[in-house]
Amino acid sequence: MITVNTIELDGKSLTRQQIELIAQGNTSIKISNESLERVRESRARIEKRLDAGEIIYGVNTGFGKLSDVKINKEDNELLQLNLLRADAVGVGEPLPTNIVRAMMLLRTNALAKGFSGIREETLHLLVELINRNVHPIVPSQGSVGASGDLAPLAHVAMVLVGEGKAEYEGVVYSGAEALERAGLQPVVLQAKEGLALINGTQAMTSIGIVTLNEAERLGYAADMAACLTMEALRGIITAFNADLLAVRPHPELEFVGGRIRRWLEGSKRVTEQGQLRMQDAYSIRCIPQVHGASWQTIRYVEDRVNIEMNSATDNPIVLENGMVVSGGHFHGQPIALAMDFLKVAVSEWANISERRTERLVNPQLSGLSPFLANDPGLDTGLMVVQYVAASLVSENKVLAHPASVDSIPTSANQEDHVSMGTTAARQVRQIVQNAANVIAIEMICASQAIYLEKAEDQLSPTTRSFLEKVREICPPLQQDRSISEEIEAVARFLLRTDTLVNL
Repeated sequence: MITVNTIELDGKSLTRQQIELIAQGNTSIKISNESLERVRESRARIEKRLDAGEIIYGVNTGFGKLSDVKINKEDNELLQLNLLRADAVGVGEPLPTNIVRAMMLLRTNALAKGFSGIREETLHLLVELINRNVHPIVPSQGSVGASGDLAPLAHVAMVLVGEGKAEYEGVVYSGAEALERAGLQPVVLQAKEGLALINGTQAMTSIGIVTLNEAERLGYAADMAACLTMEALRGIITAFNADLLAVRPHPELEFVGGRIRRWLEGSKRVTEQGQLRMQDAYSIRCIPQVHGASWQTIRYVEDRVNIEMNSATDNPIVLENGMVVSGGHFHGQPIALAMDFLKVAVSEWANISERRTERLVNPQLSGLSPFLANDPGLDTGLMVVQYVAASLVSENKVLAHPASVDSIPTSANQEDHVSMGTTAARQVRQIVQNAANVIAIEMICASQAIYLEKAEDQLSPTTRSFLEKVREICPPLQQDRSISEEIEAVARFLLRTDTLVNL
């Protein structure tokens, strides 16, 4: 950190927390002096080889299947511009601004490693887009996740040359006008720079990191929802005994069990084994095992993105020994598999949450008022919110199908295996949103059950404090009303608050 408001990039130490700050527009960036020197040296190596008349892929050749076509020196600039124009062909709804900012940041950090051959002035312009809040309009669909996220990153790079579209101060302009309004000038790309800007995994990784941050918060929310349900249904705390959990010593299983015990400490609503019944249903008794397994996945995905966010993902790579080597670092498979795994993990939080919601609203399982209605029959209560949860978990099951197994060849079979990592990242983002709504529904149902039981004074201090926050958004139902907007508001709160992370 340089100041409270500036984060220094060196290509090797960027964190998820810093990415979130910058993605939200809460801080600016600069390139470290050490990194700038590496960038200059990398550029010098490219120019030295060009001056020697060497043929280098993507520098003075065509791209993909056209890599054997040599380009005349006087056409090198046009080659890079043509690359951006040809690749900026994405479709679909634009990516959200925070994702676009994260994408630009990750590409900047990768270039700052000094293996890409980009010029210092081009890199500085990318930094200024972030610092001056010039946000390229980037369609969300069109990347196969190998050869880099070519289409999304090309839409970013087009703004650097004064083309494409960008949002500035809430208005969408042409790239040229957005730059002018921000007090910036477009660049004329030199050899390799177009390829350096678009050859990488930054679209899938930016979506993945922003979504992982939300998924982590959602994991804590799932644990809290389970606590509230246990208190509503007088769940058996004995199943969370530390000595019991220790005989199956998965760390995340024990962490979840310990968190549940801590958050429920002081509760007069939970029971001991045999007090009311011997065993709870799996959706309550197996919370440590199910939630904990998903937390194992969170930690795995965190490891993958921590490496990727500080990696060079170009092709070719300009090595420190002067060699310019073609490889496959643009291939998104490490992130594709991680995103597919995350899809399953978050889906499971939603699956088990919906089953707990069923136990709350079903009078044959809960012993409470049917569908938690104040006046059953006249009031339908929360019957249909369980339908909504069921719909969302079923949608998640479709989205959780692994995108990474669906490779399809491109570029006349030169690029004959691709990752579909960006598809996986987009899917997990939808799954997280769906799961947040499902867990919000469980919390609202638990809140209603506690209201009907007049049990607020019997809750633990921790759960009672959190329940008050939920009820500020969605008060208990006195009679039937639409709570559609309240469900979504609780879900947004769960994805954005760090309250539970810090408990």
